[in-house]
Amino acid sequence: MSAVDQIHLNFNPEALQALNLILGIVMFGVALDLRVEDFRRVLRAPLAPAIGLCCQFLLMPAFASLLVLLLKPAPSMALGIILVAACPGGNVSNFFTSLGRGNAALSVSMSAISTLFSIVMTPFNFMFWGRLNPHTAELLRTIELAPSQILSTVLVILVIPTIAGMLTAHFRPQWASRMLRPMRLLSVAFMLIFILGALAANFSNFIQYIGATFWIVFSVNATALLLGYGVSRLVRLSPRDARAVCFETGIQNSAFGLLLIFNFFGGLGGMALVAAWWGVWHLVSGLSLALLWSRRPPTLSPAPA
Repeated sequence: MSAVDQIHLNFNPEALQALNLILGIVMFGVALDLRVEDFRRVLRAPLAPAIGLCCQFLLMPAFASLLVLLLKPAPSMALGIILVAACPGGNVSNFFTSLGRGNAALSVSMSAISTLFSIVMTPFNFMFWGRLNPHTAELLRTIELAPSQILSTVLVILVIPTIAGMLTAHFRPQWASRMLRPMRLLSVAFMLIFILGALAANFSNFIQYIGATFWIVFSVNATALLLGYGVSRLVRLSPRDARAVCFETGIQNSAFGLLLIFNFFGGLGGMALVAAWWGVWHLVSGLSLALLWSRRPPTLSPAPA
């Protein structure tokens, strides 16, 4: 067993409760911008959301697991990569899509659908790909985690705040409209502060393993962004739709991954370091790509066959 597999990060119960609350607030804020019409839009034009969900829940975990096999990180780091790759898209993907001149309506619709799909797909992908890798499978056997445990946590932390936000937007639309932008800014700030705080509390471990952590997260995140955009253009989605799918595939809800890690894995070092650094890095990569695309209006022509 690698040295990083044996460290457990400092994370007290109060901090875990704070993370639960922060993630609930984040999902509530995202849901303030969701309407029943978003789901109807998916039914009327299902191709782009279907491609996005395929990239997010089928191709992304598969490619992440393949990279883990090729790069051979420590088992706990590999398990962290598989877990974050199995998480639904992060809420900042909507902001990045809008900034990068992508299809913001598609991004919001995909966020709503992926949150619902994650109730089943996050536990399934994590357990399936985790058990398929011989090194992470051995680690999973020592933890003895049941998929139903993750399922119940997804339901409480993601689904209930989402429903509460949508009901608020339905019955108090003016208030929801006024609070939408402040909630988005607060959500990003809360997550960033929490993740940076988790890194600061374990700074010595982070410095010791930043080299390995940086490259594995960089590789998987870059693959996810390229995968989302490349597959979308390959099936001839418009550039605006492709940009939305790109961000939905490449921006993961790493805060939710951290929550699962500290709830069920006791802050296992490699897993937590990967999830925390991913939470920082995907903001850097996503914002950089969004700013680049903000200067390049998408063309209206379809992709070449």
